[in-house]
Amino acid sequence: MPKLHALELVPDDEGQEAVRRDWQLLRDLGLPSQLDHPGSTNAPHVTVVSAPELPDAALDVAHARLGSLLPVRARAAGLLLLGGDRLTIARAVDIDDDVVRRVLAVRVQVPDRQHVGWLPHVTLARRVDRADVQRAIDVLGHDDVVLTLTELRRWDPDRGQVTTLAQAR
Repeated sequence: MPKLHALELVPDDEGQEAVRRDWQLLRDLGLPSQLDHPGSTNAPHVTVVSAPELPDAALDVAHARLGSLLPVRARAAGLLLLGGDRLTIARAVDIDDDVVRRVLAVRVQVPDRQHVGWLPHVTLARRVDRADVQRAIDVLGHDDVVLTLTELRRWDPDRGQVTTLAQAR
C-alpha cells in the first residue's frame, strides 16, 4: 500500500486534550489506542483528504477555502465503527455545511483520493477486535465534545514532515 499524504484540520489545545483523554481511556483498558501510534506527528485531527500525492491545486484550494475559515467549531458526537474483522473506532464530527462544501472543493482537486465522499471523524483506535468493541463503547461514553479546529496542516510521509498551511489568528 502506498504512503498517503494528507490534509488535516487540527483542534486547539483544549480539543486535543479531550481526544487524548479518550485515547488514554482505551489504553487504560488494555485496548488499542491512537496513543500507541509512535510517530512524533501523531495528533488528534480530522482528515480532509488523503492520497498517494497531493496536487498543488488541492493545496492552493485548501489554503484559500479552508484556511480563511479558521477557527471552525465542530462537535465530536457519536461513535463510529469502521472496518471488517478488526475495527477502527472514531468519533463522528458534526460540522457546518459551509465547511463541508469547502472540503469537497478541495477533495475534487485530488483525483486519486483514498475514499469517495467525506465522513468527518476523529480516530480513537485502530485494529480493535470485535470482541472488545462493547468495552470500548462503555468506557468512551456518549458525551459530545466541542472542538475548535484551528490549524490546517499537510502530512508528507515521504519526508516524514508536517507543514502548517494555515492557522487561526
